[in-house]
Amino acid sequence: MHGSRITAVGHYQPARVLTNEELAGMVDTSDEWITSRVGIRTRHIAGPDEPVDELAAHAGAKALASAGLAPGDVDLVLVATSTAIDRSPNMAARVAARLGMTEPATLDLNVVCAGFPHALATADHAVRAGSARRALVIGADKMSEVADWEDRTTCVLVGDGAGAAVVEACAPGAEPGIGPVLWGSVPELGHAVRIEGTPPRFAQEGQSVYRWATTRLPAIARQACERSGLDPADLAAVVLHQANLRIIEPLAARIGAVNAVVARDVVDSGNTSAASVPLALSKLVERGEIGSGDPVLLFGFGGNLSYAGQVVRCP
Repeated sequence: MHGSRITAVGHYQPARVLTNEELAGMVDTSDEWITSRVGIRTRHIAGPDEPVDELAAHAGAKALASAGLAPGDVDLVLVATSTAIDRSPNMAARVAARLGMTEPATLDLNVVCAGFPHALATADHAVRAGSARRALVIGADKMSEVADWEDRTTCVLVGDGAGAAVVEACAPGAEPGIGPVLWGSVPELGHAVRIEGTPPRFAQEGQSVYRWATTRLPAIARQACERSGLDPADLAAVVLHQANLRIIEPLAARIGAVNAVVARDVVDSGNTSAASVPLALSKLVERGEIGSGDPVLLFGFGGNLSYAGQVVRCP
């Protein structure tokens, strides 16, 4: 068995930017109310003719181009999403078709905001088991399609986008670039974050999620570092689920990542659910804020009250 590593990343966001000022003309809110509570200033919103698989395919194509790979080089496509409206074909199959891939295995994972670290771990396990050689792992969500635009407590949070990573097998004897995953959930509190109904609508119990994230998750995130044999102080970056700046900053501090760059993409992108971790990671790489080989903690949490995290080496 060989370990795996991330060899390239990519991201995509729709062109339309929705500001807090515009939202204040739609619901009873203000820029000050939003920024003081969640830290968000803008978010990208997809149009009716931009489905989830299109967002995902754009991000995937960028990651493949960065890796110098052709679509036919990939034998596994994993898409983490909770906003796939149709049951079949799944998002991964639609992405594979858009990109012109040839006979890859195609799987969707719905772990909501923790979806990307779950999908990344699944790709790593497939490579280690010899079931795949190269995987394209994508987190993509169109949260605007499930938002209640009359509910000021939730519609101000959401944005649309996608992030992707190419995962490849390490050379024999090489150190793995994706560390062991730590994942789990709190099933009895799964109702705290929901996308339910017909049509489906996003709702959450904000205070319950905030308390859980700020009290329970720091120790879990530290354990993810321990599984990789790394002291949090040695992390170059921390990429947490981009839900709320008031959760991200205290959580990063309590992990003990005192020397790390902390991703704050939530300010510009809002909560993009499964897209948020790879989207933020790709932007850090693109801006040169982290270098090749740097250790980065990826940690997703939220819907289902699920969580997953692992330390990866920057491509």
